Amino acid sequence: MAKNEILSEIKKAEENAKNVIDEAIEAKNKRISDARAEARDILAQAEVDAHKAVQDRFKAGEAEILEERDKIVKDGEQEALAMSQSAQANIDKAVNYLLKEFERSVLNE
Repeated sequence: MAKNEILSEIKKAEENAKNVIDEAIEAKNKRISDARAEARDILAQAEVDAHKAVQDRFKAGEAEILEERDKIVKDGEQEALAMSQSAQANIDKAVNYLLKEFERSVLNE
């Protein structure tokens, strides 16, 4: 082989090596770019999921509060009714007591 042929082969090999390296760098950059895009998508989806979870928990908490409020109101109404009935019974007793005291007072005079 002549020097020119050897030099030509070396240049071809260098060119091939440069092309392989350029392709590898391009593939690496594409993978990095794709990975970054995928990471952004994952983060965006995680944000959406977190927001949805917060909204769901808020709604569940709101439902619990309304349920507890309804229970408190119902218990309060029942207690008020019981107190009213007890007060009514006490009014009858008080009227009877006053009548007896009045009669005793009138009869003792």
